[in-house]
Amino acid sequence: MEVVERELNHPWEGVLAAPAQGSDVGVLVLAGSSGRIDRERARILAQQGIAALSIRWFGGPGQAPGICEIPLETFTAAVDFLTASGARRIGILGVSKGAEAALLTAVHDPRVDVVVALSPTSRVWCNVGPGHDGEQRPYRSSWTWRGKPLPFVPLDDSWTPVNLGNGPVAIRGWYELSEESFTHLLPPAEIPVDRARADLILVAGGDDAMWPSLRFAEQLAQRRRSAGTTAHLIARQDAGHRPRFPGESPASESPHFLYGGTPEADALLGEAAWPHILDKLGSTAPLSS
Repeated sequence: MEVVERELNHPWEGVLAAPAQGSDVGVLVLAGSSGRIDRERARILAQQGIAALSIRWFGGPGQAPGICEIPLETFTAAVDFLTASGARRIGILGVSKGAEAALLTAVHDPRVDVVVALSPTSRVWCNVGPGHDGEQRPYRSSWTWRGKPLPFVPLDDSWTPVNLGNGPVAIRGWYELSEESFTHLLPPAEIPVDRARADLILVAGGDDAMWPSLRFAEQLAQRRRSAGTTAHLIARQDAGHRPRFPGESPASESPHFLYGGTPEADALLGEAAWPHILDKLGSTAPLSS
């Protein structure tokens, strides 16, 4: 399928990858704490007949340099863009902090039909990196809505990595310790996915070394079940934080963080999730294209 890519500079940097003949399905693609524009992921979605918009949602011109008090209106504006471009079915696909943003946007914007949350969290966490003021501490919420910070769980800075000073680290234990240290802050920070109209697809690996995304995904699914709605959970115990879809390049290694899993397991998890994702989004292309 022929794909046309359009570079964007306003109101954010980004790329719109879409079938040359257009599409009535639009998906917002959100990377995690890398902050990058995920061109490859947008492109493989476009090859399946979907208009895919990937934006830089922090670290760009006029934006906070870190994931600190990011307005959820950043993402509702992207929904505006997709609907203005002709999309009648709207999805948001995000990984890690991008999945956190996707879930919260669906809670607040009923126009979102599908959320695909890769390696998600079930609650709002504190900032990752500095805000507009250049400061990282004291901790603040990652997100705001209508100018008000969302309740969040901070990180317990007494945590130290097991292999401090010896290469990339696994920070999952930091999040697990913080849950124990700030138990009283967990309930108000829970993401109320029971209030979201969107269909929910959760994709998580049991060997995630960044945070316990499989447990978080199970909590999200239970929250939906308790409200009489559903979520589709696709998991592999041996996969890590970065599932990869068919046609995507393997994720590169990081000098700073361990992500868990293996390239093979991460690819198998993405392969298992891919047909469910395309089905929910309403892809118009055959899987083999």
